[in-house]
Amino acid sequence: MLMLLFYVGDDRYALDSRRVVEVIPTVTLKKIHNAPEYIAGLFNYRGHLVPVIDLCQMLQGTAARAYLSTRIVLVNCQFPDSSEGNRDSSRGPLILGVMAERVTETLDKPETEFVSPGIKIDSTPYLGEMIADDRGMIQFVRVEHLLPESQTNYLLPQQEG
Repeated sequence: MLMLLFYVGDDRYALDSRRVVEVIPTVTLKKIHNAPEYIAGLFNYRGHLVPVIDLCQMLQGTAARAYLSTRIVLVNCQFPDSSEGNRDSSRGPLILGVMAERVTETLDKPETEFVSPGIKIDSTPYLGEMIADDRGMIQFVRVEHLLPESQTNYLLPQQEG
């Protein structure tokens, strides 16, 4: 599987490249007042308002730094079937922006090399399996689990129509 790598602090994470729509430089975002801090804001992407999650804020509690390599990765965030979770599968895909630091490389590894970290934390269902390479561990991020249902319901209407 081809993965897009990024950093949160000194830790490496990966997104499935099949979900990536586009990687863009950071843009000015419209702040959503009273939203959780990890929701960085909204921006207009080809006529659709797209919510952006700051993965640095979500994972380590500090905003992504303004590096030249800080990017917004637009991902096709298809929700799990309602039988697997509480989300309504009839909603279809949602383009979601995820902001991360040092988005500069990809890695191609077979899915069979991924291993479970052995720890499941209910508050972080988006953190998946891990893989190692010569530079250390990389944790997979499941984009379809990034937003809790309450935020999905709040942000999804922004893209309907």
